[in-house]
Amino acid sequence: MHELLQKIEARTARVLVIGVGYVGLPLVIELAKAGFSVTGYDKDPVKIRMLAAGESYIGDIASEELLPHVTSGKIAATTDAAAMAEADAIIVCVPTPLNKTKDPDMRFIALASEEIAERKRRGMLIVLESTTYPGTTREILIPKLTRDDFELGRDVFVAFSPERVDPGNKQYGTKNTPKVIGGATPACLKAAMALYGTIIDTLVPVSNTDTAEMVKLLENTFRAVNIGLVNEVALMSRKLGIDVWEVIRAAATKPFGFMPFFPGPGLGGHCIPIDPLYLSWRMRTLKYQARFIELADSINSAMPEHVVVLVQEALNSVKKAPSVSKVLVSGVAYKRDVADYRESPAFDIIHSLQNLGADVSYLDPMVPEVDEGGIAMRSEPLDVSFGGFDAVVIVTDHSAVDYARMLREAKIIVDTRDALRVEGGDKSKVIRL
Repeated sequence: MHELLQKIEARTARVLVIGVGYVGLPLVIELAKAGFSVTGYDKDPVKIRMLAAGESYIGDIASEELLPHVTSGKIAATTDAAAMAEADAIIVCVPTPLNKTKDPDMRFIALASEEIAERKRRGMLIVLESTTYPGTTREILIPKLTRDDFELGRDVFVAFSPERVDPGNKQYGTKNTPKVIGGATPACLKAAMALYGTIIDTLVPVSNTDTAEMVKLLENTFRAVNIGLVNEVALMSRKLGIDVWEVIRAAATKPFGFMPFFPGPGLGGHCIPIDPLYLSWRMRTLKYQARFIELADSINSAMPEHVVVLVQEALNSVKKAPSVSKVLVSGVAYKRDVADYRESPAFDIIHSLQNLGADVSYLDPMVPEVDEGGIAMRSEPLDVSFGGFDAVVIVTDHSAVDYARMLREAKIIVDTRDALRVEGGDKSKVIRL
């Protein structure tokens, strides 16, 4: 271990990051900035080709930030797993999706851990950052990495440190977001803290890897459950004839005991819709029902269909059937002003409207084209005539869209984000969530 710590301190440790997407690429850059020679490893040849050329494919990272480190030789890129054998430290940032039954799909973690196990050498540090259920590091990684008489905490060092990436966040990035780290042993924690301490301002050590895994799930379960709560409040408020947005904003003036969350058309992104279900799945294996998580998932998953019902009601109010209507979906990214459309509720809404026979188009200045779940489309231009559609549905409230013009031109609008509140004009044509 002493040799590994010396290498980290001297910046001679060679670091390899497995998976260079939204989580891995920022880490690669921060490590290079700190003086390490770092290799990005990914199965996707397009990402690797762009990384090797110093071209960013992540919205939050400019190519100008990446290119100097590639040019200097601090950053390399490869699709060859053999590069792992040369690494002193490996950080695993692979996807952890759900399968069709909403159970964890552990293929990527299992594959990465097996690839490392086949090429490991004594004195190596391995850190898992992929969000997963408590026990993953202990049950999947460690047994493979300690084969061949490798002693944990002496011959190989293993830790879990959950990613905390928030796409589009201008205030908090990799360096200034506090980093939770759980080591499999005290020596493992010390090694991981030494590495991350070179690139992260604030480290938060916890007692073990299971605890660190649970921290991440609590963070995202907190958000999913509270979003589920306000989504149900929105449904109740609509039946009561109350403006839910006014209720939430007024409640948010309380300086203690309340944190505002806002309703919407459903959950999207790579974390909030998925991570809590890792925990509920894990608890089912222990004969325990995670009731809050499952209830929130049920409410949040039903929101896209609720939006479709609102569109039907809007069209009915002007005596139009969906089957003879043109509908524009404004925004397919999962959140404002980002290009990421993973798990976006927009696609469920588009599918359902198409199944009703509607002619559906979309407008999204951040997403020029999509090919997702059988939906292949190109975005309408920003200057599209909103009046050319029978209904417009605001699913994602990008700041580049001219909502004042939308309000003037559109025949009827379903606003799931309260995007039109500040606009003047005729609000009688607006149906809100």
